[in-house]
Amino acid sequence: MANIKSAIKRVKINDKKRALNQSYKSEMRSQIKLVEKFVAENNVEEAKTSLLKAVKKIDKAVQKGLIHKNSGNRQKTRLSQKVNQLGA
Repeated sequence: MANIKSAIKRVKINDKKRALNQSYKSEMRSQIKLVEKFVAENNVEEAKTSLLKAVKKIDKAVQKGLIHKNSGNRQKTRLSQKVNQLGA
């Protein structure tokens, strides 16, 4: 454990930020799984609406630096392709 006052504060701040980042990532993953669930059930309307929410969560995670930009784009593309195949 840190002995210096500023180091102790830094540890506390890092713990808070880590917890917040984990919650953002968790929300993003949950939304992605929800889209995949609707795709598996062949529920087109629900899949489309939840895709919009998932894209928003992915963009927010990229903006906050939780995931890489290319990784976010790849996830959005794959989800979009799955939903589009349902409609076709």
